[in-house]
Amino acid sequence: MKRSLCRIVTRVGPLLLLFLWATLPATGQSGSRRADWPTYGGDLASTRYSPLDQITAGNFNTLQVAWRFKTDNLGPRPEFELQSTPLAVNGVLYTTGGTRRAAVALDAATGEMLWMHSEEEGRRGEAAPRRLSGRGLAYWTDGRGARILYVTPGYRLVALDAKTGVPVPGFGDKGIVDLKQDDDQEMDLVTGDIGYHAAPVVAGDVVIVGAAHTQGNTPKSMRNEKGYVRGFDVRTGKRLWIFHTIPSPGEFGSETWQHDSWSYTGNTGVWGQISVDEELGLVYLPVETPTNDVYGGHRPGNGLFGESLVAVDLKTGRRKWHYQFVHHGIWDYDIPCAPILADITVNGRKIKAVAQPTKQAWVYVFDRITGQPVWPIEERPVPQSDVPGEKTSATQPFPTRPPAFDRQGVSLDDLIDFTPELKAEAVKLVSKYRLGPIFTPAVVSRWEGPLATLMLPNMTGGTNWQGGALDPGTNILYIFSNTAINGNGLVPPNGKSDMNYISGLAGDPAAPATGRGGAGIEALFTLNVRGLPLVKPPYGRITAIDLNKGEIVWQIAHGETPDTIRNHAALQGLNIPRTGRPGRIGTLVTRTLVIAGEGGTFTTPSGQRGAMLRAYEKATGREVGAVYMPAPQTGSPMTYMVNDKQYIVVAISGGNYTGELLAFRLGNE
Repeated sequence: MKRSLCRIVTRVGPLLLLFLWATLPATGQSGSRRADWPTYGGDLASTRYSPLDQITAGNFNTLQVAWRFKTDNLGPRPEFELQSTPLAVNGVLYTTGGTRRAAVALDAATGEMLWMHSEEEGRRGEAAPRRLSGRGLAYWTDGRGARILYVTPGYRLVALDAKTGVPVPGFGDKGIVDLKQDDDQEMDLVTGDIGYHAAPVVAGDVVIVGAAHTQGNTPKSMRNEKGYVRGFDVRTGKRLWIFHTIPSPGEFGSETWQHDSWSYTGNTGVWGQISVDEELGLVYLPVETPTNDVYGGHRPGNGLFGESLVAVDLKTGRRKWHYQFVHHGIWDYDIPCAPILADITVNGRKIKAVAQPTKQAWVYVFDRITGQPVWPIEERPVPQSDVPGEKTSATQPFPTRPPAFDRQGVSLDDLIDFTPELKAEAVKLVSKYRLGPIFTPAVVSRWEGPLATLMLPNMTGGTNWQGGALDPGTNILYIFSNTAINGNGLVPPNGKSDMNYISGLAGDPAAPATGRGGAGIEALFTLNVRGLPLVKPPYGRITAIDLNKGEIVWQIAHGETPDTIRNHAALQGLNIPRTGRPGRIGTLVTRTLVIAGEGGTFTTPSGQRGAMLRAYEKATGREVGAVYMPAPQTGSPMTYMVNDKQYIVVAISGGNYTGELLAFRLGNE
């Protein structure tokens, strides 16, 4: 069952709709106009940059909330994980929101809703692997008509009239393309394990859609749907091309799947944002890990195009070049975020480059025309797996520049050391785990040890889907990252999967069975010492990287120290510098500032619980301002100008705080 819902707010009369229609820009998504934010990443290069400069270091602290938009009623129940980044085009803000992923148009000056469209997808929506509001949508215009495009939780591409929110009749079937069909594979239209959380991207007259699957490291089967990428005609919805992220026999890369494992292995989708160079006619695809994320015994070989950056032709989808960052990935180091396009100068040589941030805390930089690394990337020997049935790659690629922007690998030197007593407890805790450099494989978990391999960066990074932001004037990249350790252990599936091993920890044989791998399973995610993180701070940081030189310019702890650390009994009397806080934090760069909100919450000096939206000086990382938010940042910030006022909008949510868009601007004085 499905039902389309479209609501046009009655206060939006015909004259206003005609005005909105007449003021839509006459160009497609070919770059960010000064006043607008027309794509998820600000432009097709995914720079997350705006040249607006009304909000500066001198007045950031005077920002006021201009309007707020709660998403509670955009679905059958409230949402607590709003990750959307809105678009702004000529005074209209477009966003997704709510547990059913509604598309909404708002007055960019007031936050008043102009229209809303929602699809009720019944069992198909309930079975979707990627639910909730997603991360956004796409905008397209040819100067005569304009469309909003987004992907529903049930994996259907919807095209809406941008001024009314009504489905476009000539697109697909009454405005909808069923993405579970015409995908070069058979799948159940209701339960097929495929969806999309990211925003589609439109370049020229082509709308490009990736694929995502059920999250986690405990798949039910070695067999799963494949995450192919497709291009569609933005006018008609007709499929123009498809790129097989798992190549079939006869296609480039098929020989990297040994024992015909290509035939049943799935996933390998592009769930992060996609970037495009319209001038070169190239689309840059960041590809994830094949099934399963932490055990590859059923898919021997390097497995192209898993964990690769692939450049394909915009019009045909044909591969132009690729680079695989992780061979035969078993660390869940899939590529999570948009490649960033930059025209850099290296030793006097101008290079059209693409920079790819990764979970493992490297930025890989290539000539985006040829795929050649800008600086050498060396294949170096790495530790090998001793898990039965697993055969890991003897080497992995190590970039020589830029240096890693977060810690890699786990040693005793990485453990908490606020006091000698805490350090001793940390050393005792990790004695039951395997420690080693980056790319140390998982172990079969045993209660007597090792319980797991400790990973740093952990499976969520490093950086994750939020990626980074680039100042195109200086070619400095600003990127947030988390510093946290998790355990990577494997256990037999015990009937939960047809795979040999799935993610988990062995339980204490003397403890009652929990049905989740034993009493030790919670330690997989809560490695701590007396409630303090196992690793020494900072736990969240922003790094500035000069892409012209391949060097780190500065690095700061981002986010105030959590209350649990500031008020911890074992730390009383100690001077603890700001630790930063973890989160999924996207950065925004303007002509004068780097702007980012915090993850998590803390108690402000005024006694309020919440988080701060902070601004930093671009050249030095010096904090120049901060304003209060009642909940942490959960979607990446964006900025635009309307009625001669600059706005910053950010999605906040989490804990018991439901999804909300918060819009800031300077006061009238």
